[in-house]
Amino acid sequence: MHTRVLGLAALVAAFALAAAGCGGDDNSDNGSSGSSKQSSGASGGGSGGASAGGGGASMISLSAPASGALKFDKSSINAKAGKVTINFDNPSQVPHAVEVEGNGVEEETKTVTNGKASVTVDLKKGKYEFYCPVDGHRQAGMEGTLTVG
Repeated sequence: MHTRVLGLAALVAAFALAAAGCGGDDNSDNGSSGSSKQSSGASGGGSGGASAGGGGASMISLSAPASGALKFDKSSINAKAGKVTINFDNPSQVPHAVEVEGNGVEEETKTVTNGKASVTVDLKKGKYEFYCPVDGHRQAGMEGTLTVG
């Protein structure tokens, strides 16, 4: 997986969104924000929790519950093809991250506790899975479907 850390701290703060997920490395980064991983991309807009951002990119908010439950606030999200940024908010002390997988894409946010992280991916039309890659979280139901049209 190729990772590029982008300066999205201002963007995350501006959108003040919630996104959920888990990182496969089980590392916790308290209060981290603006972390981003990117594949390649075009432009697009979105719905189902996504709002069109500047430059034609889709912005999606996803969050984990403050209770620490192993679930996201959404089980399905939609976006238009192109660059899609998922802004994830984890207000709990349980480590979570968001991984997007499918159609040759596999990118994830940093794992955070009581913090925020982002991932930007370039998506083609089709269906993708998003889930928390922290051990056992996906198996417990912390997953969903991202449909790109």
